[in-house]
Amino acid sequence: MSLSISSSFILFLLFVITPYVQSQPIAPAPTNEASPVNLTAVLETGHQFTTFMRLLNTTQVGFQVSVQLNSSDQGMTIFAPTDNAFNNLKPGTLNSLTYQQQIQLILYHIIPKYYSLSDLLLASNPVRTQATGQDGGVFGLNFTGQGQINQANVSTGVVETRISNILRQKFPLAVYVVDMVLLPEELFGNKTAPTGAPAPKTSRSSDADSPAADGDHNNSAGSSVKGTSLGFVLGFAWFCCSVVSYLS
Repeated sequence: MSLSISSSFILFLLFVITPYVQSQPIAPAPTNEASPVNLTAVLETGHQFTTFMRLLNTTQVGFQVSVQLNSSDQGMTIFAPTDNAFNNLKPGTLNSLTYQQQIQLILYHIIPKYYSLSDLLLASNPVRTQATGQDGGVFGLNFTGQGQINQANVSTGVVETRISNILRQKFPLAVYVVDMVLLPEELFGNKTAPTGAPAPKTSRSSDADSPAADGDHNNSAGSSVKGTSLGFVLGFAWFCCSVVSYLS
């Protein structure tokens, strides 16, 4: 009798508890992997970086940034020129660059280390960019404060502009807006024109074409005229003498 009651009680507990356990939500397994940082998504939020994104794609620098961002513990700092900044360039500026130089230009807007805005003001100038080492150039940026908190100017030696906005400032990526394209001095600075061989002198078809030859020619012609006139005078005088002698 007692065994039957115990069995019934156990069945009752199973009947009551089982549905309750099944109704409890299962918590997802914890994960240590952070979502990858997407530079393109960050730029798209600004709605004014179409040209910069296009150049990131055509030069393959965007892919390099994506790999480095999600594999390096240094982070990255990127200066994003607006579409107006590219439109304000001298016509033909981008087209005058080779493919390799376009890569250098885009890499020049990237620092391979995360900097907050306050960190940039404390950094030792020049701060080397991702383009450093290309063709042996330094490709550095210089940062100066404007006397106000969290405001900075960036200078390349060719152009200087203010960091006008912050798109993202969270490790491992900082993205700052600039209103001018950062033109590296290594590509756009005033360079001494190479000294070449002197231009060859234009060959002359004859000595008569030169001013000196013309002068000599004129002098010769004048001498001939003078000689002819003198001969005529002497001849006429001789003729007169002959006539006088004949009449006498």
